[in-house]
Amino acid sequence: MESILQRQILFIRYFSFILIDLTVLNLFDEYWAKVEVNSFTISLLAAIVLQLMLQLTFKVEHGIGTHLKKKGRKVLRILSAWAILFVSKFIILWVLEYLFSDKIQFHGAHHGIFAFIVVIMTMVACEALTRYITRNVLGDNKSKTTA
Repeated sequence: MESILQRQILFIRYFSFILIDLTVLNLFDEYWAKVEVNSFTISLLAAIVLQLMLQLTFKVEHGIGTHLKKKGRKVLRILSAWAILFVSKFIILWVLEYLFSDKIQFHGAHHGIFAFIVVIMTMVACEALTRYITRNVLGDNKSKTTA
């Protein structure tokens, strides 16, 4: 069996995550009145933007967290992680509104932030489940390749 390159793994991971985000977004659009997406194309573009923004958020949070951990600032690390992850949701929602205006909408209290957070948390949970299955259920203990 030929070995898989790291860039191939990254492509498969992010391609899968975009498809997961697309599926989650469309299921919420179909079954929950608080989420409205005008078309499949908009949901696909939104899934790509969401994945890019989520990965950027995780990179920033991890970078700051690693720096604070090295400095021995455990409490500040936890507070900064919470703040970054919380504030990022408002930024991501603003980016979606800017890019897609009324073509994607989250309804409810505070301009739909609760509905948006539910969708994002579902996406992240589905991605984590996929990572878990890939690594722990389908993974080969002899293999050193991580997905």
